Amino acid sequence: MSFPAFPGGLVSAEPAPDAVFVGGRVLTVDPQFSIADAFAVRDARIVATGTSARIRALAAPGRTQVHELGGRMVLPGLIDSHVHAPAAAMFEHDHEVPDMETIADVLAYISARARVVPAGQWIQTSQVFITRLKESRYPTRAELDAAAPSHPVSFRTGPDNMLNSLGLKKCGFDRNFTVTDGGPGLLEKDAAGEPTGLARGLQRFIRTPGPRAATEAEQQSRLKALLRDYNRSGFTTVADRGASVGSVAQYARLRAQNALTTRVALSQTFPTVGGLDSILTAIDQIAESPWRGDDPWLRLIGTKIWLDGGMLTGSAFMVKPWGRNENYGIRDDTYRGVLNVPGDRLRAMIRRVAGHGMQFTAHTVGDGASEELLAAYADIARELPLRDLRPCISHSNFMTAETVAAAARLGVVMDIQPIWLYLDTRTLVAQFGYERLRWFQPLRSILAAGGVAGGGSDHMLKIGDLRAINPYNPFLGMWTTITRRAKWHDGRLHPEEALTRRQAIEFYTRLNAQVIRWEKEIGSLETGKRADFIVVDRDLLECPEDDLRATRVLETWVDGRRVHGP
Repeated sequence: MSFPAFPGGLVSAEPAPDAVFVGGRVLTVDPQFSIADAFAVRDARIVATGTSARIRALAAPGRTQVHELGGRMVLPGLIDSHVHAPAAAMFEHDHEVPDMETIADVLAYISARARVVPAGQWIQTSQVFITRLKESRYPTRAELDAAAPSHPVSFRTGPDNMLNSLGLKKCGFDRNFTVTDGGPGLLEKDAAGEPTGLARGLQRFIRTPGPRAATEAEQQSRLKALLRDYNRSGFTTVADRGASVGSVAQYARLRAQNALTTRVALSQTFPTVGGLDSILTAIDQIAESPWRGDDPWLRLIGTKIWLDGGMLTGSAFMVKPWGRNENYGIRDDTYRGVLNVPGDRLRAMIRRVAGHGMQFTAHTVGDGASEELLAAYADIARELPLRDLRPCISHSNFMTAETVAAAARLGVVMDIQPIWLYLDTRTLVAQFGYERLRWFQPLRSILAAGGVAGGGSDHMLKIGDLRAINPYNPFLGMWTTITRRAKWHDGRLHPEEALTRRQAIEFYTRLNAQVIRWEKEIGSLETGKRADFIVVDRDLLECPEDDLRATRVLETWVDGRRVHGP
């Protein structure tokens, strides 16, 4: 016996839905980008989409809640493919850190801390990127000395640090210092052989104490507050691309309390310096995680390492030399940046991670580093079925026509941060010139080649979608991918790489679900998928282009349960 089908596959013999949402404009973001008026939810899943009349007819009195959308737009819950939530949540638990847009702001903050911190103890800034300072340079060793003459100071930005004289002394960095542990890094020296204060990739030698120790309750409270703010911004899923053992434990405690309000995909880190056997053992231990299953809220999807330095600090590994720049402290005409992991070791790591059926990803910023990682993936793909594991490039800022094609051919996915284009284009154009940035975040070319890329923020520090480092407001991200416009920069950065509005929405939904290997459950509003969705205050397909970035999320629902809104 057969039953008549309702839209979306629901049949009359099935129970009535728990809720129906009618009278809206529903972007399903299925492969055809279908637009419906309404949808139905039962047992935390989408069970039908279609017209309001047909979906309303599925409601059973006393059983089904009817939600009137009032013409508003509904999207699948948004996904951020790259955050560092536990660290970001705790950054200001000790004291609020002001925004810093100039060298004077930096020095004023350090001077203020010198009046509070006892003499002889470290003062540190974190992730104040020089590309985002109006002067586009590091504070000098002398400036840091003057701001805090009685304290060791570390101006930390990405993998690099500018130290004052006491900071250099505290770390044992002098004219005779060389790296002897087999790891990466470079201590910059002046013409006389004295350290300038700039230490590239040497954070392991700079043992600054963290902020005031927080209790477990404080950590949990602040992480929950951040996850709620992600919900307020429209996110129903995030990927932690750098999870430590401790941060995994934090998420696990929230999961045990049923207190997660966003789904979390985990890429756990492991050490890349030391004996190879110990490194491979660390990978084996990650593979034993209890979170490798199909838990609907918390999943360990793979591992993450740092392959090169940073574009925001002058240490990304490039195909061509960076070029001299006193602001970045680059005085060597042949300098190409910092590559942290040699090729043979990189291949051993990928092989072991893939052997466990996990996704491998690496912080990979420069086009030279992308070449290195893709070559390693190509070699391992000859030994193992790598494509289905979605090997990944995290950041993938600088590419080439060849690496775009190679990524698509190998099935390598990318998590990319549009906010870097928005905040850093001015300095990057000044350093490299407009033409060399032709393949900077080449989003349209990636998709045209058949590649898969999704949007992330690389949210590092602070709570607040526009005040954070980096800002995680997804509508600013979408607007940036569509306009290719940037702060403090006239014109558009290679508008031939701009996305359409549809592609920008897919970038934070369906494509991102593929990037984090969760597309069977989330990323679109299709029958059988999780009922994760948001209601927004404007039509993202029809509103004026510059209004996109001002979009507000009115409601956020996860598993058919409202986690943000009235």
